[in-house]
Amino acid sequence: MHKLPLARVCALSCIAPLAVMPCIGRADLLGDSSVTLDLRNFYFSRDFRQDNAAQSKRAEWAQGFMFNAKSGYTEGPIGFGVDLYAALGVKLDSSDARAGTGLLPNAFGDSGPGEYSDLSGVFKTKVSKTELKVGGFMPKTPVLLSSDARLLPPIFNGATLVSKDIDNLLIDAGQFRSVNYRNSSGNHDDLLAGNYSARSDRFDYASAAYTFNPHLTAAFWRAELEDVYQQNYYGVLAAHKLGSWALGGNLGYFDSSQVGAQRAGKIDNGLVSVLLSANLGAHTWRAGYQDNRGNSPFPYLQDADPNVANVVQILDFTRTQERSWQARYDVNMASYGVPGLTFLARYLRGDGFEVAGSNAKEWERDLDVSYVIQSGPLKNVGMRWRNAMVRSDEAGDLDENRLILSYTIAFK
Repeated sequence: MHKLPLARVCALSCIAPLAVMPCIGRADLLGDSSVTLDLRNFYFSRDFRQDNAAQSKRAEWAQGFMFNAKSGYTEGPIGFGVDLYAALGVKLDSSDARAGTGLLPNAFGDSGPGEYSDLSGVFKTKVSKTELKVGGFMPKTPVLLSSDARLLPPIFNGATLVSKDIDNLLIDAGQFRSVNYRNSSGNHDDLLAGNYSARSDRFDYASAAYTFNPHLTAAFWRAELEDVYQQNYYGVLAAHKLGSWALGGNLGYFDSSQVGAQRAGKIDNGLVSVLLSANLGAHTWRAGYQDNRGNSPFPYLQDADPNVANVVQILDFTRTQERSWQARYDVNMASYGVPGLTFLARYLRGDGFEVAGSNAKEWERDLDVSYVIQSGPLKNVGMRWRNAMVRSDEAGDLDENRLILSYTIAFK
């Protein structure tokens, strides 16, 4: 897609659904529709504390606009619908010395483009409880988790098929052939493997998840980045009430290896991910454990997050042979008379990997404070401060702050 100025993005956002809808159905198409505009103002600052850092600081400021128009389905045995997504990122402040935050096209600073954009959509059809969609997606799966950690999310282009026709069984399959990266205006045929330098133009996945009861679900996922890696995921989600306590567990195992032309070389990775939670009223405690076995780091798609327990603000603890632990505490201050205010603190530590032939370790500490205004002319405006500190034998010493203002306008 080419870059689009804001006026054009908004105009296309409003006109396109109306132009398509008469072709695929009657007014019933509008019954389950929604139209929203998300505004996101993002300031990102990362200080590099080690003496030999190539860059002392990265700091940029940007404004994002994300328009979503989603239709329902037409009536009849076969339903049709269409979704539209348009996004624009605008540079507010940058410099050649402070570029590279991921909010804007990388490594440009003052000389880089002042904006970038994406225009995408999904055509969809439904038969009974089976949906086929073709277009641009932000997947949220164990094998592909589109990251929303910067100004705009990446868009993966392809097709998905989801079926719920069999009671308690969810079937999900898909293929992606290109991506619009989170700070880019164009679709790229190269899908890059995170933790590796290899690339491909095809990512396939298929899965089945069975819900035994409202408190227990088991799932199997199979994914393949053609000629790079194949990955099997086995997962269990469990929940249990114990008096006033709500307990939860997310247990997963990833088995990854090379495939086809082996563009990344030999891959040998088995990753155990465990995240346990306990909630009592306003308070939630979590404990995470991750064990990354084998002779290779964990493979995943770039601009996606590894969907494992210890992926946090900066680190993901997926290095070869790395073991990591997490402790996290959340509190919702609504119970103490301040609705809209939430707070979390977490600490993670990893070891067992090597740097330059020596045993290495790393840790990260995160603080996150969010507040959503509850009333008045600024109702539903969200404010978030994310602070992180990293000390790593591999990644170096980092201190980071992210300030995010957000607001969603619902037109329907």
